[in-house]
Amino acid sequence: MSHSVGIAIESLVAALLMLTIAYCMLLNKRLKLLKADEHSLKATIAELITATEIAERAIGSLKLTVRDVNEDLGNKIASATAMSEQMKRQLLETDNVLRRLSKIAVAARPSAADAPKVSAAKSLVESAQAFTERRRSDGLAA
Repeated sequence: MSHSVGIAIESLVAALLMLTIAYCMLLNKRLKLLKADEHSLKATIAELITATEIAERAIGSLKLTVRDVNEDLGNKIASATAMSEQMKRQLLETDNVLRRLSKIAVAARPSAADAPKVSAAKSLVESAQAFTERRRSDGLAA
């Protein structure tokens, strides 16, 4: 019986060794997959670092652009403000000139008392012109 106990123990050890070998093969396969994932993860991290560096450079150039645009916009706003003030002054001067011209036009208009004299003078001029035309047609005027 001692011989069969030895064979049973040896069989049990052989079975455990076979299970250990199978388990090691399974672990080896998983380690290979993990190693492949590690390589792809390293590649992804490298791409992420590159993209971050590009983004940082882009942000830096955007900050410079914003500063330049801000300065240019400030200069344009100052110029527009100065031009607006100049236009306000010119409009005020134009209003003054227009007021003076209106006063001159009102002063130059004939009053109601002068109106009949103007119409009488106008009719006198028209009759003189008609007389001249008649004289020319008769051949008396040169």
